[in-house]
Amino acid sequence: MSHSLTQSLTQSLSLSLLSLSSAQNPKSPSTMAEVSAKSFIPETFQGYTPDIAGQIGLLWELIKAPLIVPVLTVCVYICLAMSIMVFMERLYMGVVIVLVKLFWRKPEKRYQWEPMEEDGGDLEAAGANFPIVLVQIPMFNEKEVYKISIGAACNLSWPADRLVIQVLDDSTDFVVKDMVERECLRWASKGVNIKYQIRESRGGYKAGALKEGLKHDYIKQCEYVVIFDADFRPEPDFLKRAVPFLIHNPDIALVQARWRFVNSNECMLTRMQEMSLDYHFKVEQEVGSATHAFFGFNGTGGIWRIGAINEAGGWKDRTTVEDMDLAVRAGLKGWKFLYLGDLQVKSELPSTFKAFRFQQHRWSCGPANLFRKMVMDIATNKKVTLYKKCYVIYSFFFVRKIIAHFFTFFFYCLILPLTILVPEVYVPKWGSIYIPCIITMLNSVGTPRSFHLLFYWVLFENVMSFHRTKATLIGLFEAKRVNEWVVTEKLGDGVKNKSNNKSIGFKKSIFKFLGDRVSVHELGFAAFLFICGCYDFLYGKNNYFIYLFLQTITFTIAGFGYVGTFVPS
Repeated sequence: MSHSLTQSLTQSLSLSLLSLSSAQNPKSPSTMAEVSAKSFIPETFQGYTPDIAGQIGLLWELIKAPLIVPVLTVCVYICLAMSIMVFMERLYMGVVIVLVKLFWRKPEKRYQWEPMEEDGGDLEAAGANFPIVLVQIPMFNEKEVYKISIGAACNLSWPADRLVIQVLDDSTDFVVKDMVERECLRWASKGVNIKYQIRESRGGYKAGALKEGLKHDYIKQCEYVVIFDADFRPEPDFLKRAVPFLIHNPDIALVQARWRFVNSNECMLTRMQEMSLDYHFKVEQEVGSATHAFFGFNGTGGIWRIGAINEAGGWKDRTTVEDMDLAVRAGLKGWKFLYLGDLQVKSELPSTFKAFRFQQHRWSCGPANLFRKMVMDIATNKKVTLYKKCYVIYSFFFVRKIIAHFFTFFFYCLILPLTILVPEVYVPKWGSIYIPCIITMLNSVGTPRSFHLLFYWVLFENVMSFHRTKATLIGLFEAKRVNEWVVTEKLGDGVKNKSNNKSIGFKKSIFKFLGDRVSVHELGFAAFLFICGCYDFLYGKNNYFIYLFLQTITFTIAGFGYVGTFVPS
């Protein structure tokens, strides 16, 4: 289809050139004969130059008005429509979160909640009043952080005979497996009911491990399961604050806590992530919980009713976002979710750019692939209201998981720079400046302490939009990397001295340096934006070159890998 269209355009262009040439020189017996081997434009054509560069310029002028301008104009309109969609979504959530903070009652008032009863302060004596809770800690070669999560889980304030801790170790490093098993035995010797579980293979990755963990006979007596990734460190009172919501509200399936980050000040990369994730938790999760009792499970730091998991069909490994998959299926069964913003769990942000890119690929590809698989199930569901179905399809999936990535990348990294090279295409100021500024300001409410970094955050998000857009397209079309699962690297306390890391990094060979850090895609976009910026500086009228040069610098920094912490292998 595309080949025939290209062939037709080529033939039409050739005919146009020949007809124009013939009209200018009617005495010419054969215009085609005058087209030399070194020229693809007839010599009799007005404005003809013998050099190839001049001919390319002439050809550009010929196709610009009938082809380039209309196509680029349509692209601008599409991007403006996407910007309005994202703006309305951000504005809606901004209004709702203000109303929630001003007028909504706290979760303890909106839902039934009573503190756990202890027999005269004796936690062990009050065991009969406490349900049996399972704690699952999935792991994969977590050498740096395994002690932190196991220790935090074992120190939860809950009767020992009503708590089962399950370490699901999929490690392929036998040294790490031995270390984790010995840590479990150490806690077991202290009277903690901790189980060390391994599998024959890593089938299904995290979803497979969680599913396998629920098959053991000793799980049948458990009513609830709380999941903590290997870098998560819950406070001792976590269960006492979360479980009562599940006990007294039988329609609630999930209680999700907020993530807090122990290494947010480690480098600029972690500061940027903190800004994005704080908005996700403080606004998106809060709004979903308050208005629809629905949001995406974050995969860790949350406690589930095991009966709801089973009713929803259990864990599935069909996408790389098994947590969101389970949440959507449970939501379609009519279960409610509750987000507790003041219940916080400490965790670690990926501080290396490589680990962050792999994580963002999974977080962008997975939701798009899940949307492809579930959109019809959501649309035809009978148990939830039409309003909630529209919210899940349009707001939760389409705008936040797809359009937001497309708009950021295509508009700011492709379409807007191209309009500088084609000044005939008009981009209104409200679309290129005003709406994006408002969207950015709304995104900043999650992390007020980083407001001064907002401009850097925008430039960095534009760089990452390339990876997110690529991953989203892979998910939508189920390309070969659709089920790629790379566990996010955790450094724990293993990296403290940044200067030492840098000195070690510079000692590496140039080949290893290039392989680990240099990204050709980012450098290619940097070159493209630099060319557009230079053109705008010389001939433009909108002063977009200021943004383009700053974005060029950001793409270049990312392209050479000078983002985050560099840890030599």
